[in-house]
Amino acid sequence: MPKLTFINPHGKKSLPLTVEAKPGETILDAAEECGARVGHACGGNLACSTCHVYVQQGYDSLPEIHDKENDIMDKAFDVRAESRLGCQCKLGDEDVVVEISEESLRAWLDENPEARKKEAVAAGSR
Repeated sequence: MPKLTFINPHGKKSLPLTVEAKPGETILDAAEECGARVGHACGGNLACSTCHVYVQQGYDSLPEIHDKENDIMDKAFDVRAESRLGCQCKLGDEDVVVEISEESLRAWLDENPEARKKEAVAAGSR
């Protein structure tokens, strides 16, 4: 089983999170299972860019990027050569390391207002 490591799984200052994932599982599905904060406003249906991640290791083991994913990536923020949409990246047999984009972290908080409120309260008490 491949290992999938999330950089920034719970925000910018969080420690990396490594999980075992099933081959054929998407990065987005694995994130939801382990609680990594990868946004998914469209539910993983390739209609938005909120699951935008940067693949730091294992890029070549992921399926080739298709035109529709490229079209959606045109709407994303801070797109880089290693950018992919987590909903479109099915894992193979190799380990993969992804950094969750700032866009995706913000989208996850928008989708989870209780967590956003909790973080705001915690930040205010520091």
